[in-house]
Amino acid sequence: MVKLEAAYKRLFVDIFVCRKCNTKIRANPRKIAEGKIKCRKCKGNVFRAKKKKATK
Repeated sequence: MVKLEAAYKRLFVDIFVCRKCNTKIRANPRKIAEGKIKCRKCKGNVFRAKKKKATK
């Protein structure tokens, strides 16, 4: 389970996606909420958390 936990952290923890251009950025959630982080590509500051794919 350690490998799965490490992979989960690498892929989903502290990763946000720009709502304008869909660029992924790794950042502290507190800084995202405060609006201190800007997108490298489009210079926007509206992000969402990266979503996991639904599995059945």
